[in-house]
Amino acid sequence: MEHRQLGRTGPQVSAFGLGCMGMSGMYGPSDRAESLATLDAAIEAGITLLDTGDFYGMGHNELLIAEGLKGRRDRVRLSVKFGAQRAPDGAWIGFDGRPSAVKTSAAYSLQRLGTDHIDIYRPARLDPNVPIEETIGACADLVAAGYVRHIGLSEVGAETIRRAAAVHPIADLQIEYSLISRGLEGPILETCRELGIAVTAYGVLSRGLISGHWSKARGTEGGDFRAASPRFQEGNIDANLALVETLRGVAQARGVSVVQLAIAWVAAQGRDIVPVIGARTRERLSEALGALDVSLTPDDLATIEAAVPKGAASGERYAAAQMSHLDSER
Repeated sequence: MEHRQLGRTGPQVSAFGLGCMGMSGMYGPSDRAESLATLDAAIEAGITLLDTGDFYGMGHNELLIAEGLKGRRDRVRLSVKFGAQRAPDGAWIGFDGRPSAVKTSAAYSLQRLGTDHIDIYRPARLDPNVPIEETIGACADLVAAGYVRHIGLSEVGAETIRRAAAVHPIADLQIEYSLISRGLEGPILETCRELGIAVTAYGVLSRGLISGHWSKARGTEGGDFRAASPRFQEGNIDANLALVETLRGVAQARGVSVVQLAIAWVAAQGRDIVPVIGARTRERLSEALGALDVSLTPDDLATIEAAVPKGAASGERYAAAQMSHLDSER
C-alpha cells in the first residue's frame, strides 16, 4: 500500500482511506458481521485511515470501529467528525461548534472508540452562529492536552479555510469530490494547495450512483440517505445513469470496472488528494482497491472528461436544506 502525507503537518496515511458511515445504517440496514469483516480486510490490505463521525448511527459507528480495532489501534489513523445534531428519529437538526460542545463531543468519542487520542478531529460543518476561530481554537486546546493529534476541516470554503489555518495548522479538508461532484476545483483546492492542506475526498462514487452497480430497479431501502438525494430522484436519475453507461464504455475499453475507473480518476487529480472509499462489504472493498493498480494516462483522463464533463450531473448532491449548511457551496 502506498502512503501519502496529509498536508504539510498531517500524518502519513494510506493512499486510500475507508469511510465507515455506511456500516451504521446511513444507506439502509447494514450487516454487523460483514462490517467487522470489511474493517479487518481493509486493515490487512494496508489501509491506515479510517473515517467516522460521532453522529453516524449516534455513536454506533465509533463503537463498531472500537470493536474492530481491538489489539491493533496503533495500525490506523482515526479521523472523526463532530458537531452534527440529530433528533431521536434521525432527523438532522443543526450543528454545534461551540468550544464547550467541541470538547464534550471529543470526550464521548474517546470513550466510544476506546482510545486515548483521535488522530484527526474535524467539525463536520461550519456553525453559522460560532466563529470558526472559536471552534478550531477548542480543537487546538485538545491538541495541546494530547487528546487530538491533528485538526481537519469538512465542507468549508476558501475564506473559512484561511481563517481556520490562521488559528492552528490544518492537516486536511474533507469534501465530496467525484467525477460528478467537482465543486472542490477552483478557489477551494487552490487555497488548500497554497496553505499545504491535503484533501480527503469522500463520495468518490457519489453514494454508489456512479459505481456501475446501482440501478432504478434496486431502489432505496428504509433509512437510506439516497431516498432524499436529488440525484436519485425522478427527473434526474435517468440522465445520471446514462452518464454511468457512457463511463462504463470507457472502463471496459480500459479493462477495468466503473468503480475502479471513477476512483482512479479522483486519485489522479493529485498526490495531495486521498480518496475515502465508502465500502461496507469485503466484495466492494476488494473491487475498489483494484483502483490502486489503475494508472491513467493524459489520454485516458481526456477521454473520461469527454464522457463525463464537469457539471454533467443532474440534481444537487444534497437536498436543499442540507445544501444550505454547506459553506463549501457558498
